[in-house]
Amino acid sequence: MLPTDSTKTLSFNRCITEGDLVIVYERHDVMKAVQVSEKGVLQNRFGMFKHSDWIGKPFGSKIFSSKGGFVYLLAPTPELWTLVLSHRTQILYIADISFVVMYLEIVPGCVVLESGTGSGSLSTSLARAVAPHGHVYTFDFHEQRAASAREDFERIGLSSLVTVGVRDIQGEGFPDEFLGRADSVFLDLPQPWLAIPSAAKMLQQDGVLCSFSPCIEQVQRSCETLKSSFTDIRTFEILLHTYEVREGHLPSWQDGDGVLASLKGCKKRQRSTNGQENSRPQTVLARRMGETRGHTGYLTFARLNCIR
Repeated sequence: MLPTDSTKTLSFNRCITEGDLVIVYERHDVMKAVQVSEKGVLQNRFGMFKHSDWIGKPFGSKIFSSKGGFVYLLAPTPELWTLVLSHRTQILYIADISFVVMYLEIVPGCVVLESGTGSGSLSTSLARAVAPHGHVYTFDFHEQRAASAREDFERIGLSSLVTVGVRDIQGEGFPDEFLGRADSVFLDLPQPWLAIPSAAKMLQQDGVLCSFSPCIEQVQRSCETLKSSFTDIRTFEILLHTYEVREGHLPSWQDGDGVLASLKGCKKRQRSTNGQENSRPQTVLARRMGETRGHTGYLTFARLNCIR
């Protein structure tokens, strides 16, 4: 569970207690969310781990099994929760999420409206950004999906920062109670242009809107609608490339396509035991890894026009 105190300040500087949600880290690509219970047991390829041994340990602890294997017990931060949550829909990942939070200018105390809750990946990061005194109001037209998201926010301790509603924002718009109250609006809808007029009414003066769309045709139509009430309209595509960096000899290191690594760092001179420099100094090399994340969609941002 994401710990909150009476002022909604998020903190992991405490020990794990029964009922907490922890992220069990086996390796960088194998993690799972586990609810801690006194009699609970986790079994994996590293052995058997009793939950009772976890209680009282601080987040980040390294826990050993009777076989000598180990796992790490990590706090359910938004970054880790995005990697382990149940995918009820396609989700946004860290590269897009960080860009959204920055360009929507979200700071503690903000009121944010979101349409298209989906799996709640973005919502958790929005909640952390507005804490301790802000709030996220997120809507989904699918009742079961909204209920599942509400349960997830309860599990990770965000229910005081996120309210989930069931509503067809494309057809009905945002509730009138938010007129002129929102600092930011995020849309993840099949036809976002239908919700843009309502979003404009919800935003405070100089508020910012973001629309996520997987297809450029959706972006074009949304931008045409945005022109009537918004200014500073910009669209971005975020591509995330992962690189491996290590020391080696350039001729011996090729990427998956047989092409020599294109990014070279400085040469690192090495001395032998007799104090002489080696004839073949190591070079710091970098190459793009195969798990590059490609296109997921386009992010369109626009600022409410103060003169309308």
